[in-house]
This record gives sequence, C-alpha cells and structure tokens, in this order.
Amino acid sequence: MPQIELDRTDLRILDVLQQQGRLSNQEIAERVSLSPSPCLRRIRRLENDGVIRQYVALVDPDKIGLGLLAYVSVKLEKRDATFIEDFSAQVQGWPEVAACYAMTGEMDYLLRVHVQDLRHFSRFVMGQLLRQPGVADVKSSFALSRIKETTALPLRSGWAA
Repeated sequence: MPQIELDRTDLRILDVLQQQGRLSNQEIAERVSLSPSPCLRRIRRLENDGVIRQYVALVDPDKIGLGLLAYVSVKLEKRDATFIEDFSAQVQGWPEVAACYAMTGEMDYLLRVHVQDLRHFSRFVMGQLLRQPGVADVKSSFALSRIKETTALPLRSGWAA
C-alpha cells in the first residue's frame, strides 16, 4: 500500500485526534491554527485516503471484568494454505481475541487475549484454540501490569505542536 504524503498540518491534526478523538472540528482547528473549513476538509481527506481508519471508544478492560490479559503464541502443524485460512477465519469469531498477528520466527501467530480470569482463559484455550485443526503448539504469557499502553502511533518528529 503506498504511503500517503502528509504535511506538518496533517500530522498535527492526527496528533490531536489520536489524543482526543471526540473534539469538535472547531476545537481541532484552534489547536492546529486553522480555520474550521480547511481543517474539516483535511480531516475528510485523511479519512477518505484511509489514514484515519475509524473512530472508537477505548474501554478499560478491568472496569468491565476482563482483568486478565494474555499473549498467546500459536504454531500450526503445517503452513498449509487450508490451515492458515481456517485458523484466520476462526480467530474472527473469538471475542476474547482483541488482536491477532501473523508472525515470523518460531511461532506462526501472536494473539492478544482479554478474559475474566484464569478459568475463562482455560475454557478459551481448551474449548476453542486447541480444538482448531492444525494447531500444533500454544505458549501463553500473562501481563502482570500495564507499564505503557497507547493506541497513538509515533508521528514524524521535527514539528512543534
């Protein structure tokens, strides 16, 4: 996918939106020193170009009873196209999986899994993950605490807010 050309103002708009996505166009325009109309045109262009994929509310998993965070590495028996397609399709239906990445190295996939507790995790692994055809190995690590967690991407340096 080709990279979109972004100028300093685009980057400032993205920075503001990454930090506070619910600001009005007027507030964003003020923070980036633009009038509202050009600011809105830029935001719409960033949306249409796919730079801004979507807007979301970030929910605290602890507050909704999903206090156990696990990272699960999965290795498939074979890197056969059928196993890969089947696994990818199954992952889409597992609500516990917040993210799934195809990986290089020893394991084929890395899952970020949010569950209530160890019992819930065990049900997920034994009842869903290990029952998936082609899964050869699973290794889990549990997060003890959050040191840093952000959805904001590092934008190009060299510009002042």
